[in-house]
Amino acid sequence: MSNVEEGLRVAQDEVVGLASELIRIDTTNTGDPATLVGEREAAEWVAEKLEEVGYETTYVESGAKGRGNVVARLAGADPSRGALLVHGHLDVVPADASEWSVHPFSGAVQDGYVWGRGAVDMKDMVAMSLAVARRFKRDGVVPPRDIVFAFLADEEAGGLFGAKWLVDNRPELFEGVTEAISEVGGFSITLKDDVRAYLVETAEKGIRWLKLRVRGTAGHGSMIHRDNAVAKLAAAVTKLGQHRFPVVITPSVREFLDGVSEITGLDFPEDDIEGAVGKLGALSRMIGATLRDTANPTMLSAGYKANVIPSVAEATVDCRILPGREEAFDRELAELLGPDVEREWIGLPPVETTFDGALVDAMTASITAEDPGAKVLPYMLSGGTDAKSFQQLGIRNFGFAPLKLPADLDFSGLFHGVDERVPVDALQFGVRVLDRFLRNS
Repeated sequence: MSNVEEGLRVAQDEVVGLASELIRIDTTNTGDPATLVGEREAAEWVAEKLEEVGYETTYVESGAKGRGNVVARLAGADPSRGALLVHGHLDVVPADASEWSVHPFSGAVQDGYVWGRGAVDMKDMVAMSLAVARRFKRDGVVPPRDIVFAFLADEEAGGLFGAKWLVDNRPELFEGVTEAISEVGGFSITLKDDVRAYLVETAEKGIRWLKLRVRGTAGHGSMIHRDNAVAKLAAAVTKLGQHRFPVVITPSVREFLDGVSEITGLDFPEDDIEGAVGKLGALSRMIGATLRDTANPTMLSAGYKANVIPSVAEATVDCRILPGREEAFDRELAELLGPDVEREWIGLPPVETTFDGALVDAMTASITAEDPGAKVLPYMLSGGTDAKSFQQLGIRNFGFAPLKLPADLDFSGLFHGVDERVPVDALQFGVRVLDRFLRNS
């Protein structure tokens, strides 16, 4: 066995343990600073794993105690080339243990899977990146260009104490970076006769967390009131919840649909594109959400006593906006809600790049070397990632966390879901693909 093969075997052997151990560190991010746990512990654990093989790491607590981030750079053969950023977040969304088959922070390895909160979002990619980073340093692998590894806090709440904070306050950590890879891409879907397509994320919808506020006249609950803030808010939220924004086919979605047509023979006619997408099974939820903007009410707040009509009522709406649709979305929202509904928001912009160039060629080659006959397609993510922050530095972003998945696994349903898990052999596949990709990109 050659040194390259032996080093790769070691990386494959350790990735499962790395993923399991990292899942056991509870890094739940509720968005409430008073309830946050584990990000510092996880970041220090990552730094230790990197330092024990010789990396120099930078640990940064980003504006708030315990919001740990770790960055390390591996020098490449050609320092004049733009560097590649490999980033992943360490935080996870909450999990209710009573709903799970195993404890969500057990990191259990059973039935061919690693189980736990973060197994697919995104401690799997963190573990694969760590395994490859450690293998490169241990074996003296010099990549073609600098690689910056970043392990970040707070992605699940918008990255305000993670990627966004670092971009705003420590941009020198990403000096020279021109391209990046991260989560929710590179995974396989089985389309026809065991033909797998691997979806590379080239775009994602913008996020706007919108607060609606309606004012009325306060008073006693027993009286007749025609200026009730709660009633006016309820009407506005109902109208918004029932509204359908127009279908818009972006370049990333069109290229994905064309690729699926080529593989399967399915047609996606403009006059019934949603019906056609519905034939994609579990994948239809993820792709269907990229056909139009969405605005889903998620929270309501009003009043403080049963017999008191409040003067103010508020609602929170999760808005996801297609690239290029921001101004049209604002106009449509204003027309829908009218002038009496106040609106304020925090938001993160859409992301979109083209599916071409040397990096895409390297992704395709690394996938097909491990899975001959596979097809590699671009797609748009309906959610958001830290790419939204890194694009502010002029970085071109892709989702590429490669996993070869069973045909019957509802992978998209595992994100933030119950019994989140990742196949052991998919993690090992991912290590092989990432190793090849980073040595040839």
